[in-house]
Amino acid sequence: MRTVKDFYYKKAKKEKYPARSVYKLEEALNKYKFIKRGDSVLDLGCCPGSWSLYASEVVGEKGIVVGVDLQEVVASPRAGGSEIIWIRESIMKPEMVEAVRKIRPAFRVLIADLAPRTTGNRWADHQQSMVLVRQTLALAAELLLPNGNYYCKAFQGEDYPEFVKEVGEQFQKVKTVKPKSSRVESREVFVLGMGFRGK
Repeated sequence: MRTVKDFYYKKAKKEKYPARSVYKLEEALNKYKFIKRGDSVLDLGCCPGSWSLYASEVVGEKGIVVGVDLQEVVASPRAGGSEIIWIRESIMKPEMVEAVRKIRPAFRVLIADLAPRTTGNRWADHQQSMVLVRQTLALAAELLLPNGNYYCKAFQGEDYPEFVKEVGEQFQKVKTVKPKSSRVESREVFVLGMGFRGK
C-alpha cells in the first residue's frame, strides 16, 4: 500500500498520532459531540491506536477507553487522557465480549474504524466491509448503555442503504458522515447513530 504524504498525514506526524485516521474521528466529534468528558468508550479495530488516543483525551482522566484489535497495540495515553486498556482479540469471537465485560459491562460510546483486507474487487470488498460493520452493530446492541452513541466506518455499495436503515432501527438519530480528511477517491463513509434505544 502506498503512503500518501498529504496534509493530514503530516499533521498526524506533527501531533504524534500513529495515523491520519484520527482526524476522521475528530472532525465528526467536533460537529456532533457524541463523546463527552467522563464517558466510557469501546474502540473496535483500534490498531494503530489513533482513535483510542484521541478518545482518551476527550473523556479525560475520569473516563475510560478499551481498544480491541487482532494486532497488538503499543501506545501510551497522552497527558490528561483516560486509562486505555488494550485487548488483542477478534471482534467475531464471543471471547471478545467476555474479555470486554470483565473490564466494564456496558459503554456510553462504541467507535469502529474497521476495514477488511481489500482485494481490489469492489463488490467483494463491500461485502467484507458489511460483515464487519454488521458485527459492530450487533456488538453495540450488546454492549452499549441506553442512549449511547455509535460511530462506524463502512464502504458504500449496494448493501449500504440497508445497513443505515438497520442503524436507524436501533438509534434515535442517524447521520452519514464524510469527513474532509477522508480521501476524495475513497468510498469510505462513517455512520453515526446517536441515542441507542436500548434492549
